[in-house]
Amino acid sequence: MAKIFCVANQKGGVGKTTTTVNLAAGLARIGQRVLMVDLDPQGNATMGSGVDKRQLELTVYDVLLESASVQEAAVFSEKCGYHVLGANRELAGAEVELVALEQRERRLKAALAPADADYDFVLIDCPPSLSMLTLNGLCSAHGVIVPMQCEYFALEGLTDLVNTIRQVHANLNTDLQIIGLLRVMFDPRITLQQQVSDQLKGHFGDKVFDAVIPRNVRLAEAPSYGLPGVVFDPAAKGSLAFEEFAQEMVVRVRSLHGAAPSIAKAAASA
Repeated sequence: MAKIFCVANQKGGVGKTTTTVNLAAGLARIGQRVLMVDLDPQGNATMGSGVDKRQLELTVYDVLLESASVQEAAVFSEKCGYHVLGANRELAGAEVELVALEQRERRLKAALAPADADYDFVLIDCPPSLSMLTLNGLCSAHGVIVPMQCEYFALEGLTDLVNTIRQVHANLNTDLQIIGLLRVMFDPRITLQQQVSDQLKGHFGDKVFDAVIPRNVRLAEAPSYGLPGVVFDPAAKGSLAFEEFAQEMVVRVRSLHGAAPSIAKAAASA
């Protein structure tokens, strides 16, 4: 049975797409069967996985509107080692078209069900807003991975995200929980970042992943080559950090049978 995770944060520019494609590549490198679902109309996760969004015959748009199955629309990225359910500008129109449809927020969940046995992990790259697309991702997922920078404004954004997840958990998806917080673009030389990192660990404890993704030039360069950093330069510090994160995710999913985490309570006091 596939474990389905959204990579989400309502704050933009925090590395959601970088986290999604590099985690997918890292999991694939350690033998996991991975499907990466791009729910952002910009299609950056698609292009960053070695797939040209302009050449796709079928995308997640077709899947959401039930004109194609996941098996038909997903393409395998030979360079990256995982399947991609891609997106392009067509997806922006899905927002309007979904409004009039029944079970509009559960379209992706229904589409992923027949492909459940084909993958170990399904990673969903969500847009940086609480849209119908993001809602489809949250309704499909077992959990949310939250990439965040160690800055004080990020703590405020985290509180908003946790409130959203609590509402989805209460009304639409009782399986949904926050799997953990991933510290990204981290520079230990900056005292402020170290302080916020310590604050996160103090508030959220083991809900903060041990892996820390450093600010790394090679990770930033990789998308221009249409590849995750883990594939573009496996020896780079950022790539090695994502491989460590992938290993940690495999361990963490084994303990996902408990109740919803107490992170929401902690976020309220952050």
